[in-house]
Amino acid sequence: MCNHAIVLCDRGVHMKFKSHLLLALFFSLIFLTTSGFTVVGHRGDPTKYPEETIQSDNSAFDSGADYVELDLHLSEDGVLVISHDEDLSRVTHTPAIVSQNTFQSLNQLKYDNGEHVMSLDQLFEHYKNKPNTKFVLETKIDHNLDPSYELEDKVAETIKKYHMQKRVMIHSFSAASLFRLRKLMPDAYLILIVGSLKRINFSVLPQVNAINVSSDVIQQNAWLIHWLHRLNKQVYVWAEMNESPALWHWLINRNIDGVVTNYPATGFKYKLAEEGTHKFTIHKPGIYFGKKKASIMMNPYVRIKRRKYVYPGQKLNIMYGVRAHNQLYYQIAEKSFISAEFVNLDLTKKDIAPYEYKQIVAKPKVQVPIYRYPDNQEKTAKKLPANKLFRIQNFNGGPKSMWLYTNLGWVKAKDVLFYGFFTPDDFHEYNKLPRVSRYNNIALLSYRTPTLPKENTCLDSIISTNKIIY
Repeated sequence: MCNHAIVLCDRGVHMKFKSHLLLALFFSLIFLTTSGFTVVGHRGDPTKYPEETIQSDNSAFDSGADYVELDLHLSEDGVLVISHDEDLSRVTHTPAIVSQNTFQSLNQLKYDNGEHVMSLDQLFEHYKNKPNTKFVLETKIDHNLDPSYELEDKVAETIKKYHMQKRVMIHSFSAASLFRLRKLMPDAYLILIVGSLKRINFSVLPQVNAINVSSDVIQQNAWLIHWLHRLNKQVYVWAEMNESPALWHWLINRNIDGVVTNYPATGFKYKLAEEGTHKFTIHKPGIYFGKKKASIMMNPYVRIKRRKYVYPGQKLNIMYGVRAHNQLYYQIAEKSFISAEFVNLDLTKKDIAPYEYKQIVAKPKVQVPIYRYPDNQEKTAKKLPANKLFRIQNFNGGPKSMWLYTNLGWVKAKDVLFYGFFTPDDFHEYNKLPRVSRYNNIALLSYRTPTLPKENTCLDSIISTNKIIY
């Protein structure tokens, strides 16, 4: 029995595998598009905006992603449709199977931010004159069920049509799909996605440039990284990537070539750490949401304050981001830096208007973590006390991933109930929001919360009426 499921057990087959290895080396050297630590935004920036939309893709690129990963299906009339699911119910709230509908009908469906379901042609048309935007395309097909190669043929045709050969990598769980694409595009950068060691073998390796391995497999088999590198294969890691500091530290210390992550901003932060870089380009407008004026510093490393300030509601031009003292600062002018804590790049006053003067309460039976800063890496050991109202003092994040500031620290909007929506007037601004910005974790009944003598009091009695939704 072989030790690692990928060991040559019979000396008689060494010569055969030697020829395979030479072929593998040839394809690996053809198109090495990446170097260092590559950050791939999985379906764009899905924790901030609806997945696989232009808004989500732009956010991923703005957050430091080198590539955006998107999924492809064929419509009934043979159009390449960008969607992870074949059934669009989850993302458009309308039951529609991609392969059973024409693209004309699918294109009418909308995501929560108002964007329409789009085709690969529409995506490339949008980004064709933005050379720094690059994509990883996944072919969603099982050739054991569908023997046709129309999907791969259309992918190759569309990439060539828009001259995207140097801006696209293709990955797939289907080896057959990659084999077909290798024939159609000999210079393409192809990646096999695996969730098991059994799928990595010498019938596949010569045809691909890299392996995209699940984080579980790579953590249990760290030797695989060095082994694949010796074959000149790059190693990508995919996972839910819940921003666990332990996992990220493990990955960047193991010479991984890239990650496919739901959190491109965090991936970019670790990429900078690996490169020893503390300053990075932003060049985006922002708004200072602080309630008080904030001092401008000459230098974030020594934090020398100037006699200049930014004021509540002031619009800013964010030039660079700098990490110092385990905190993020923004450069807004020459020798002018401010803390990023209350500066918003993605939220506007309209996004927060319905929530601005409301309160929050912890969801029933939920331990709500408190964070030092609006950053998943800054979780503290403290929890938001149950059965107690807290005034929202500030906001950060994006419409889909909003952070709320309380006198105890930052919490995630999805972890709490918004309190104060009790009249039609309270919902006036709320109903104007696009669906992506409407949180439905709202307490529907009011109750008094003086100093509570016991844990089991008003809130529990309301919960028993089943009138709180979240």
